[in-house]
Formats: sequence, structure tokens, C-alpha cells
Amino acid sequence: MTKHVSAAASLTANKNVQDKLSRLGINNALDLILHLPIRYEDETHLFPINDAPLGQQIQVEGVIIHSEVVVRPRRQLVCQVEDNSGVLVMRFLNFYGSQIKSYAVGKRVRLLGEIRDGFFGTEMVHPKCRIVQPGEPLESAMTPVYPTTAGLTQKVLSKLIGQSLKVLQKEENLTETLPDKIINQYQLDSLEESVMLLHHPPPDVSIEALQARTHPAWQRIKFDELLAQQLSMRLHYQQRRSHSAPTLIKKRQLSEALLTQFSFKLTKAQQKVSAEINHDLSLPHPMQRLLQGDVGSGKTIVAALAALQAMENGYQVAMMAPTEILAEQHFQKLSAWFEPLSITVVWLSGKQKKKERNAALAAIESGEAMLAVGTHALFQAHVLFQQLGLAIIDEQHRFGVHQRLALRMKGMQSDHVPHQLMMSATPIPRTLSMSYFADLDVSIIDELPPGRTSIVTKLIADNRRDEIIQRVEQACQQGKQVYWVCPLIEESETLQLQTAIDTYENISQTFPDLKVGLVHGRLPTQEKSAMMAQFKQGEIQLLVATTVIEVGVDVPNASLMVIENAERMGLSQLHQLRGRVGRGTDASVCVLMYQRPLSEIARKRLKIIYKHTDGFEIARQDLHLRGPGEFLGARQSGMPMLRFADLEQDIELLTNAQMAADEMLQHFPESAQQHIQRWLGEKTEYLRV
Repeated sequence: MTKHVSAAASLTANKNVQDKLSRLGINNALDLILHLPIRYEDETHLFPINDAPLGQQIQVEGVIIHSEVVVRPRRQLVCQVEDNSGVLVMRFLNFYGSQIKSYAVGKRVRLLGEIRDGFFGTEMVHPKCRIVQPGEPLESAMTPVYPTTAGLTQKVLSKLIGQSLKVLQKEENLTETLPDKIINQYQLDSLEESVMLLHHPPPDVSIEALQARTHPAWQRIKFDELLAQQLSMRLHYQQRRSHSAPTLIKKRQLSEALLTQFSFKLTKAQQKVSAEINHDLSLPHPMQRLLQGDVGSGKTIVAALAALQAMENGYQVAMMAPTEILAEQHFQKLSAWFEPLSITVVWLSGKQKKKERNAALAAIESGEAMLAVGTHALFQAHVLFQQLGLAIIDEQHRFGVHQRLALRMKGMQSDHVPHQLMMSATPIPRTLSMSYFADLDVSIIDELPPGRTSIVTKLIADNRRDEIIQRVEQACQQGKQVYWVCPLIEESETLQLQTAIDTYENISQTFPDLKVGLVHGRLPTQEKSAMMAQFKQGEIQLLVATTVIEVGVDVPNASLMVIENAERMGLSQLHQLRGRVGRGTDASVCVLMYQRPLSEIARKRLKIIYKHTDGFEIARQDLHLRGPGEFLGARQSGMPMLRFADLEQDIELLTNAQMAADEMLQHFPESAQQHIQRWLGEKTEYLRV
């Protein structure tokens, strides 16, 4: 197929058209052929006007018997179209002078659109309208509608795709990359026949099956796409396992010393995932493991035990978090745990004072610091580790591809790659884990530590703010602590949200006897740290904050949280914020305050967070609402998304693709490489980290 790239280039010699095609990810003839329709228009059938069904797209034909521009109730072009069975009104709210001339009395027109009962009777509003001659033949195939971009018409795109398909048929088949054994085993249609049918479906094909993408031709395309993803992930998994990593044997001395500090025992789930990580670290190839656990499930202690295993073998550990507050929380917690074990822990952040920063850098380079905790500052070029054995990345989805890779490269010494443990408190639904994380080993902490109290979630409109303020005052008077979370730190005219600064000032004035604190992302690091420390020690009763407290903050005495403008936040963020309470023995409440009117999506989000406390169920529903691109932050990270397959709808295809990938890599490695190249091309680079 590659020798026909030049043929495609000649079709798109116009630089302007090439640029627009490139925006759609179309760079050669194969890309054009695999640029498949998003829907179809059926212009292969005609309905008599009086027998045409309402509410679905159909085609009718008739002669214009009346045409005029009316100005009431608004200016519009109104035409009456008649066939042998009846009369239909064709109405345009936006129109050109040329259309008034074209749609004159006596013209025969063919209309495609939805018929409905309207102001003027049975009508079509803004139909696709074409002037035809009596007896003009109908289309022989359904009309595809392609994904396009501004300035690139369906007509131009269809023409380019049609020419590429002719080249395909005339000079070379769209050769199969799948072995006959796989095609027969999974009862797949031919790829070439599937592509041709999807671009030019004949009249007898079910338009419902095409639109729903359940037709066997769509099944073949989706299978091939999922298979390419699985093959690429498995190959990268194999490639990583071919590298050498330090063999970190579990010696137990430090880990047992740490566990004796605690008044609790690890849960069975924590023990299980710790054993999985212990095993991986003891192998001579790099661990690439994702540790998932709901809010408050105890991921940090599992990460600490993994870090101690590396240190017992003389290797340093880096722990990276996406925000300064979370990184500093980790630093404080791990310092308190590790200092009794005579382990030096240093903190590295972009906002440190020079003297403090230089001291931390020197300790890391000399090997004195066995654990470095920080933000993205950890992977800057001037940060030099003496011997990095393990990189731990918290909330890994918040870092871009290149940032994760940069941290791993810190340990590339003498052909050794450091082990990598990624943590996420945003549970990943099973279908995403099977597809986008197929190159990782996944551990799940699926139980909470004993003693965690359940959190009651309440939905309250903001016109009941006074009631909420009274509840806050009562909680503080009873010796409890309260979070009040606001989504913005300064007024926005467009969103008109209550700001953290205004809320802080108002509450301080309303309750002069309460000790109120304020934390937001623009506070200097030292002020932020001091404020969080005061809240943790109970010196502050009410903390007004932005979503910087979303993860990592652990204050057992905080039992009430109020979240302003909850309708503006995502499900994952709401769940994370809610997890800041319920960490002690007292019953906890999270009040979601919302502003009317609610959009449909906001209503659905609030209903989900109100009904569910299980992070995995919330994540599953979030995936359903937003789709994988938004859920994974793929637009920020560059991860290539599936174009055709739907993970919820196509779970059986995904399972089959997993099995087929294993078989192809084992028995048909050349076919596997050809298949990846056809479907992913250069995009495979994004999957390496």
C-alpha cells in the first residue's frame, strides 16, 4: 500500500487541502481508506409523502406548487411540495437569494430529512434538497457522511476517498495482515470487503446495523483496531522486560521495623499487593506496575514498603506527586516513618529557596538521601541520583508521557532501568485496564482499613446556604474540623462562581470566634505548608480551600466538608475531595452545594456521586458519561484513542483481541508487526511509557 502514497499525494496536491486532511490524521492513501463514515444517509429509497414515517430521516420527491418568503413569526422561506399522495411544507430559517430562485414553482425536488408536525402542517425544516429531473435514478448505495474539519466539504472528502478506493481496487488489494487461522477462529469478514461495504453500503444493508456499528463489516474494523492496540501494548511490555533492572531482594528487616511503629495491621488486600510488588522488585527486569486503590485504602504504606525493599539493597528511591501539597504530605508522612529507621528523606520542589534546594540536590547526588520526594522538579536535568532503583509516581495520570519517561531515565546507569510503581486513587474501569493499561501489571487494593467511617453525602441548593453555615458552626463548636471547598480563587465574570477568597472573608466576618484558614494554589509554598500544618494540629477549625486539597490531605478530626458549585466539578474530583473526610472515628458528612439551573450532565454527575461511594463504580459511570479520552486525560498526554471501537459495547471483541494478540505474537510475529504498522503507524511511540 505504501507505494500508492504518492498516488494519494497527487490527489491532494492542493497544500490547503493537505493541511486540512492532516488535521484529521490523514497523511496517505491508507489513511484515506480507513477514514470511515460516522453515519449514513439513505438516498436509495423514496417514500410517498402521506405514507412517510415521522421522526426519522427519509427521502421524498415532489414538485414545488407554492414558494414564498414569509416574515411572521420570523423571516423564512416556505415552499409546498406535492407528490401523488399529498403535500409537504419545506421550510428554511436561514437561506440565500439563490435558493429563492432555485426553489421556484414547477421545480421537481428530492428532499432528505425528518418529517414532523409543525406550524405550517406536515413539514421538513432545512432538509437536504436537490433539484432533479422526472425519472432520475436513485442512488445505488447509501451516502456516507465522514468526520471532517472546517473548510473541507463532504464532497471533496468523498471524492478523495473514492479515488483512493479505485486505486486500491485497480492496482493492489488491501492485503490481509491477519493469518487465516485468526480470521476463521473469530469468524471475521474480509478486510477489503468490509472497507468497501462501509464506504458504499448497498441498499439492502440494514442502516440500523450500520449506524449502531453492529454490522459484521464494522465488527471486523473494530476487531482490527483493538488487536493493533493489544499487540502494541504487549510488544512494549516484552521490550521493557528485555531490559535489566537491579535485583532487589526482600530482606524484611526495615519493613518489619516500620510495621512495628503502627497500631494496626495491614489489610489482606494490602498484604496481597505488597507481595506482588515484592516479587516484581526481586526480578532482574524492570517492574512496571500500577497500584490502584480507592480513596483512603492505604496505598502510601504499600509504596513505603516497596521503597524500603529498594533501600535494603542499597538503592535510592524517587517519589513524584503532581502537586506541592500532595508531595509535601508524602514527605512529612514518610519522614516521620523513616527517620526512626535512620533513613534520610529529602524534599525537592520548584519553589524552594536556593540554599535548601542545593542541600537536597547534594544529598541526592552523594547518595546520603535514600528517598527524594517532590513534584515535577525531580526530573529536571540537574537532579542527579547516585543509584536510583525505584521510581514511584503518585496520581500518574496527571503527568504527561515525557515527564514519566524523564524520571525513569534518571536511573539509566550501566544498562540498568529503575523499577517503576505508579499509584492512582482514580480507579480505572476494567475495560480501560484491559485496553489502555494492557502493558502494565495491575495491583488493586479492594478493601478499606477497618475503622473507616462511612460518609453521608447530601445535595443542597445554594439558596439554603444559611442552613449549611449553621451546620458548620455547630460542627466547630463540637470540636470538629471542617473543609469548605471552592472551585476558583478569583472572580470570573463568565462563570460567576463564589471564590475561596470571598468565602474566607465572609465566613471570618460571620464567625469572628472561629479560627478560619485559607489555602489555594497561588499561596507561597511556606504559607501553604504552615496553614496545612495548623489545620492538621487542630489550631484551625475551618479551612477554606480550592481543590488543591483534593488528594493526600489526612486530618482524622475533619468530619464535615462543604463543596461549593459541585455541579462544575468532575466525578473523580468530587470523589477525591469527599475522601478527605471520614478518616477518623466520627460520622462524616459531605455537602454538595449546587447552583440552579442544572445542566443534564451536571444532574447525572451529582446523582452518581450521591448514590455511590465505591470509587470503581463511580469510575465506571464516569467513563460512560465522558468517554475514554476525557477520562484518561489522553488529550493532554497524547495517548492515541480508539476511533471505532466502543469499550463498553465491544467488550467481547476486546477479549477476543487479547487472545488473538497472544497467538499472533507467539506464532505469527511478522503479521503482528504489519498489523501494528497499518493501524497505529507512528502513534506506537506514545504507548512506550
